[in-house]
Amino acid sequence: MRLRITTPLSVVVDEDGILALRAEDATGSFGILPRHADFLTSLAVSIVSWRSGNETQHYCAVRGGVLSVDAGRNIAIATREAVTGDDLAALDQTILGRFRVDIEAERTERVESTRLQLNAIRQIVSHLGSGTRAGGGSFA
Repeated sequence: MRLRITTPLSVVVDEDGILALRAEDATGSFGILPRHADFLTSLAVSIVSWRSGNETQHYCAVRGGVLSVDAGRNIAIATREAVTGDDLAALDQTILGRFRVDIEAERTERVESTRLQLNAIRQIVSHLGSGTRAGGGSFA
């Protein structure tokens, strides 16, 4: 099988001769073997591992993404960020930890941005409402 892991800025992995791949989505861990049915899933922040033709195990930490299998031979992963490495423990502790912290910070920023937008809308509605009552007319 052929594996391609890409980010918006680069091709992180482009390898042919993959014997097996293991990844994780919202339902848990799953495996891909040659001649797998066409497949599409959204990946969790996790480690993707695969075994190459020479029986070497490889790892890549992914910051979520989409995995697709095409024609039982081509595996494509598109992700925001990916880091390869041979030390599973180091990837798990340092890289996945950083990915999770970054995602939590993004969530917090989104909540704050939404809160600011709602406050601005409330202020506009309040201003428009008080202007209509005081002047007795509408803004046209």
